Amino acid sequence: MIIYPAIDIRGGRCVRLSQGRDDAQTHYYQNPVEPAVQFAQAGAAWIHVVDLDGAFGGAPLNLGILKQIAALGPKIQFGGGMRSRELAEQAFAAGAERIVLGTRAATDPKFLREMAQAYSGQKLAVGIDAKDGFVAVKGWTDVTKLKATEFAKEVADLGISTVIYTDIATDGMLTGPNWSALENLLRACPCQVIASGGVAGTDDIVRLAKLARTHKNLTGAIVGKALYEGRCDVPSLLQAAKA
Repeated sequence: MIIYPAIDIRGGRCVRLSQGRDDAQTHYYQNPVEPAVQFAQAGAAWIHVVDLDGAFGGAPLNLGILKQIAALGPKIQFGGGMRSRELAEQAFAAGAERIVLGTRAATDPKFLREMAQAYSGQKLAVGIDAKDGFVAVKGWTDVTKLKATEFAKEVADLGISTVIYTDIATDGMLTGPNWSALENLLRACPCQVIASGGVAGTDDIVRLAKLARTHKNLTGAIVGKALYEGRCDVPSLLQAAKA
């Protein structure tokens, strides 16, 4: 199981939100490259980077920072404002290994089909952000009537290989993932699933690794706030993922 240390960028700084709320922001680093250096030196093979300015505003504003992080060596999974193919190409040019589609993927089926046809293999992931089982969009400010499990099936049917599943209620709360919702998603979605939201430390990663033995499509976990609050570090998470 792959560990994805997370870096959320807003206004050029490294921040974390609680439950995706715009008014629940904690600032951790003035320069987001600083934690990226730490993650790379600690052995992270991937880093999950989110442009929150893009998520809320509709277009990424921090591609320059993405380029600096990508130069460090780890592969970069990048999302936030990926709402056109042109923006996706800009992200790839800045060093992203994989881009994450969110809002437009959930609201524009034609766009999702076109992107699925354009980017095969591991170049594309769809972020499924759920609140009470329904997909949330536009920086999690709007909740649709689309069930997360149904959307996961649609994504898989298009041949997209990777889904990033985030339970909004647990994100940034350090209370552990929403285990029942995650298992429901794993059963519904045959493609690879990366779990995101709520990881509080190595115990949660051990439990996710055990879950991955039953559900082979659980291939990764994104960890953010637990790292920034000092509850764990990248080496301990990598070891726990092998448990």
